[in-house]
Amino acid sequence: MPATVHSQPRYTRRLMLRPFRRRDVGPLHEAIETSLLDLQPWLPWVEGYNRGVAQRFVRESVAAWAERRAYDFTIRPLDDIDRHLGNVSVWHTSVQNDIGEVGYWIRSDEAGRGYGAEATTRAVQVGFEEMGLHKVQLRIAVGNTRSEAIARKLGFALEGTLRDEVKVGDRWLDHTVWSLLEDEWWVQRERHRSEGTIA
Repeated sequence: MPATVHSQPRYTRRLMLRPFRRRDVGPLHEAIETSLLDLQPWLPWVEGYNRGVAQRFVRESVAAWAERRAYDFTIRPLDDIDRHLGNVSVWHTSVQNDIGEVGYWIRSDEAGRGYGAEATTRAVQVGFEEMGLHKVQLRIAVGNTRSEAIARKLGFALEGTLRDEVKVGDRWLDHTVWSLLEDEWWVQRERHRSEGTIA
């Protein structure tokens, strides 16, 4: 059985990460609408997006957290905690082998400010220190250079490429796989603490 992950907020130097609540549908929807053109090339759920998609996501997120299947966080700036900056999630891909995956996106009008790396670092910490993972993976669509930059900044190793891994619209996208091992996390942890991305 996966470890229980508490539902209290987590903090970084600039951000609060917390589980989704039903009243988050509006801020989530606004952030997605602002970012549709940038999300569309990479994420299959963007095609035909409407507010109902955001409602279903929040409902499923609350259920997944309660059932310990996945842990989705809304990312909020400490100076405006009602503003939705994006999502970051961590979940098991193999409970038996203690392997998990992290996924993330940041709204277009806040891109380039380091929020993605900061929130992803905190989610990786949840994976290793709360979920007890041995390995955390990222899967990134080939060509998504901003997400690849986060993987490199956090010290993830490129493992290889999965061909035609995800269909977005009528296109099949290859995905690169990146990984960080538990012992590598503990080596990097002090650097992250000194940068203020984790406590």
